[in-house]
Amino acid sequence: MYSLGIDIGSSSVKVSLLDITSGKCVGSATNPKVEAPIKALQKGWAEQDPEMWWGFVCDGVKEIGTQHDLSKVVSIGITYQMHGLVAVDKDINPVRDAIIWCDSRAVGIGAEALEKIGYEKCMSHLLNSPGNFTASKLAWVRRNEPELYAKIYKFMLPGDYIAYKLSGEVATTETGLSEQILWDFKEARRADFVAEYYGIEPEKFPKIVPSIGFQCRTDAGIEGQLGIPQGTPVCYRAGDQPNNAFSLNVLNPGEIAATGGTSGVVYGVTDVPKADKASRVNTFVHVNNTDEAHRYGVLLCINGTGILNSWVHHKITPDLNYGMMNEKAVEAPAGSDGLLVLPFGNGAERVLENKNIGAKFAGLDLVRHSTEHILRATQEGIAFSFRYGIDIMRDLGLDLKVIRAGKANLFLSPLFRSTLATLCDASIELFNTDGSLGAARGGALGAGYYKTPEEAFATLEKLEVITPVPEWKEALEQAYQNWKTELNNSIS
Repeated sequence: MYSLGIDIGSSSVKVSLLDITSGKCVGSATNPKVEAPIKALQKGWAEQDPEMWWGFVCDGVKEIGTQHDLSKVVSIGITYQMHGLVAVDKDINPVRDAIIWCDSRAVGIGAEALEKIGYEKCMSHLLNSPGNFTASKLAWVRRNEPELYAKIYKFMLPGDYIAYKLSGEVATTETGLSEQILWDFKEARRADFVAEYYGIEPEKFPKIVPSIGFQCRTDAGIEGQLGIPQGTPVCYRAGDQPNNAFSLNVLNPGEIAATGGTSGVVYGVTDVPKADKASRVNTFVHVNNTDEAHRYGVLLCINGTGILNSWVHHKITPDLNYGMMNEKAVEAPAGSDGLLVLPFGNGAERVLENKNIGAKFAGLDLVRHSTEHILRATQEGIAFSFRYGIDIMRDLGLDLKVIRAGKANLFLSPLFRSTLATLCDASIELFNTDGSLGAARGGALGAGYYKTPEEAFATLEKLEVITPVPEWKEALEQAYQNWKTELNNSIS
């Protein structure tokens, strides 16, 4: 028996086939083979055609189908780029291109909503500012494209649209509503007061289905088109960051998922619904939240991080590959002899209250410091930024126990991993998984082929465990405090 996982990204769509019994990936396909286009009709805009996503899903499923019998697919899970807006008419055809996650046109509308609805109400009920999230994007359409808005029958997230294409049913989840800033945490229901403020009619909302559990079934057309049996249940749906956490078995308070690509993301699970008053991190409903056991995901995003390491590679050490850079960095001592790096050179940082302070090297001694110091201070500076965000998350009630990550990007560096583990006084567990496989596991769990999360993740391959380095602790802690002082001076 197979479970199919679908990952709708903004640059590509990946489809994976999971053998439910062995827990192994037996096939995967990524489309397009080059990066998918994003339309930017004006500065700060970002749009994609939802039908393009569906085309890539079909391409990937058909590609896998040339090697595997898709009549054995018994469950489907979907993950997707968060915060996007897909607006459809009564025939469930998009009335316009989707406004995706990185589109910033609604920032002013969200700021206005925070003021008019009231800061205290937003923080206590939404745990977030309305910001540039989906509800604000829909309000932008209502305000600037009234003729198109009048045609809207339902609005959805990208994953909701793909589920519709598979089944003919329009629905969303509580997790999805929370990422649109349309979930009332205090009342545990849809945040209709936000919709009312924006003038969004209640009938435009889709129905609510579980994030993990039965959502819909594939229709006869899908069997004819893709070879997946009619009636196959779609039983999992989550945005990319909650799903990344799920993929790494991050489901309980104190557990954290982290990624370190171009940007850095930390997503921690807590059972305390508490807002960061400065909106430096965002809280959403996690995929396994229930009335009996509350689970919330606190999301930190740092725009810098990996892009800084890449910049150092290309501009300072072009003759070294990343492995050689890591080996050379270890030759410098913990704390890099006072050299500090602020990794914030990739635009405004939400964790810094939307300030753009740029990247910075501080304390550089032209006599003492060498290439080794620069390389180590770079990785330490990135780890310091993670610790800075994690400290904010701890203030919101997150009791950090373990950090889980895929063995990729920055987490390929033994120095970075050990530095982060030491700074956070936590173990780091590295796994071999990705978003589409996580969605496939979620689909099988939601359909009942795995009876518990423990069973679902029993075959998840743990590659390595990293523990703190005691002899680094004092030097790194002192360097971190100096780094925070430098950061505060740069902000003020």
